[in-house]
Amino acid sequence: MDFNVRKLASDAGIFFSRAVQFTEEKLGQAEKTELDTHFENLLSRADCTKNWTEKIYRQTEVLLQPNPGSRIEEFLYEKLDRKVPPRATNGEILGQFMLEAAKEFGPGTPYGSTLIKVGDCQRRLGGAEREFLQTSSISFLTPLRNFLEGDWRTISKERRLLENRRLDLDACKARLKKAKAAEAKAAAAPDFQETRPRNYVLSASASALWNEELDKAEHELRVAQTEFDRQAEVTRLLLEGISSTHVNHLRCLCEFVEAQTVYYNQCHKYMQELQRELGRCPDSLEVNSHAVGSPTDPSAFLPLNSPSPDTNALQIEEVQPPASGTRKAKVLYAYDAGDSSELSLLADELITVYTVPGMDSDWLIGERGNQKGKVPVTYLELLS
Repeated sequence: MDFNVRKLASDAGIFFSRAVQFTEEKLGQAEKTELDTHFENLLSRADCTKNWTEKIYRQTEVLLQPNPGSRIEEFLYEKLDRKVPPRATNGEILGQFMLEAAKEFGPGTPYGSTLIKVGDCQRRLGGAEREFLQTSSISFLTPLRNFLEGDWRTISKERRLLENRRLDLDACKARLKKAKAAEAKAAAAPDFQETRPRNYVLSASASALWNEELDKAEHELRVAQTEFDRQAEVTRLLLEGISSTHVNHLRCLCEFVEAQTVYYNQCHKYMQELQRELGRCPDSLEVNSHAVGSPTDPSAFLPLNSPSPDTNALQIEEVQPPASGTRKAKVLYAYDAGDSSELSLLADELITVYTVPGMDSDWLIGERGNQKGKVPVTYLELLS
């Protein structure tokens, strides 16, 4: 118990001494030991790394999980050291709703069959998103969080300890300076006109006392200087390790970009497949609208996927381009012709397009050299 009380009193004295030194430095009444330029640059670089890493980490969290409630839930599970329960992505939920709606509307109807196609695509997009989130969390977010919660906390702790050692060193320098001034004053020549010998005795005792105080201050300064140098070296080694941190974060960043590339390529592939599946939807809808609008139309009694008489009547070989109204178009996506009346397309190629009277607005006539056929408008970018 006595040891703890003494230690508490000693710690309180050290804290008070540091507080006095810090306050006098702020008021300009005490000298401050300055670190070398290289060390200051290391500190600045470390602070910059920490600040930007924290911003990138937070914003990446928002990118991967926009819902703040879900982020808080994941944070609590992590702090409780429990596994986060699996959660369906928004795309998977939307796809499930579409598939359930298709069952209600009838999978044989045009709307129901399209819902099935789109819903299945949305589920695949949601699955790709899930894989992307998991990969990004492991390869990118986790290393950034480990740096902020591990390496940076160690660096901050050693920096605080270095600052305390510096305050102790400067306080010892101030005490040594005061002791030297007092010792010089005590060692000043005595007044030889003084007739009382007792004053000479007192003067000699004071001089010896200040000499002892001076020796003590010099010893404390040497000890403080040694501790400060040792702590400065430890902190310097940690700060120089920031270069290794940058190399590690660069590797993680490349892995994050690779995960994004794979994810967006999958999404592009799924959407291209969906567009090819939906490329004939306008024909189906056109046939169905004829059936509903014209009960006496013979095409009303045809199957949904069978061509209407109007379509059969349109002979592609006999279609001639108008005198004016033709335009150039750039193909956005590759397209495979569904029948002999359509024209297959290659991505990024240029073709000539035009429309003819009575043709559905979702289709155009496309020409490429001697080849001619119907092409879907959604696959084209019309040029001037």
